[in-house]
Amino acid sequence: MARTTPPTPEEPSDANSGGEGCEEGGSGVHTITSQGGNATVRYGSGGVCLISAVPNQGFTASTTQSAPDTLTVTFAGDRHRSEITASTVPSDRASVRETSF
Repeated sequence: MARTTPPTPEEPSDANSGGEGCEEGGSGVHTITSQGGNATVRYGSGGVCLISAVPNQGFTASTTQSAPDTLTVTFAGDRHRSEITASTVPSDRASVRETSF
């Protein structure tokens, strides 16, 4: 009987995972679902922070955060990419872009 191990959450070092700006205010913790995986973020009064990025089977996760108010999680597979962008400007929101190639 084969055992499968579930994907492990990834927390890349360039994401604001330390909670800076996320401790108070904002709309709290939300999970955003995409074809490539799930990203859980916390919206705070001073920015958006990564809680976890869990890729689905066949995908890898990476993050970028150039400013405290915008976080992008990308799940990449062989023929598909899911890009989740969470932002606090002008209000707490998230968008998902799915690209197949």
